[in-house]
Amino acid sequence: MKLSMIVNGTDYSRDVEPRLLLIHFLRDELGLTGSHWGCDTSNCGACVVWLDETPVKSCTVLAVMADGRRVLTVEGLARDGQLDPVQQGFAACHGLQCGFCTPGMMLTARWLLNRTARPTEAEIREAISGQICRCTGYENIVRSVLWASEAEAAEAEASS
Repeated sequence: MKLSMIVNGTDYSRDVEPRLLLIHFLRDELGLTGSHWGCDTSNCGACVVWLDETPVKSCTVLAVMADGRRVLTVEGLARDGQLDPVQQGFAACHGLQCGFCTPGMMLTARWLLNRTARPTEAEIREAISGQICRCTGYENIVRSVLWASEAEAAEAEASS
């Protein structure tokens, strides 16, 4: 099947097998290996990307379901060479260890911050509850998102 989509702001068109998963399209067809293929059962969340500004587990979405839509991967978070505050927060607060779940966590965190400028710890934990981290115990991930929230609030205050 022929499909076209915008991934991280770039138009792509390809002929694909109808059964190809979005995670495999991104990794194998486009070479965007930031999103990870983990459990193959939609339990871990390492494969989370945005489909039209909504986080989805790309191991449960057929590539053809993204036809004509916009996809954002972790590679698309940074803008003009500047890391997203979420990415900065994960670095500053040690929100990753092995890094396998990190891309999905970052995309979920960005989605949350786009909707809730100052989320509580409980709101952050709820947002990431569909993702598994086997290394961190989630404490530093939550701190990373709080850091990003505070950084964005400080930036907004400084520019007003």
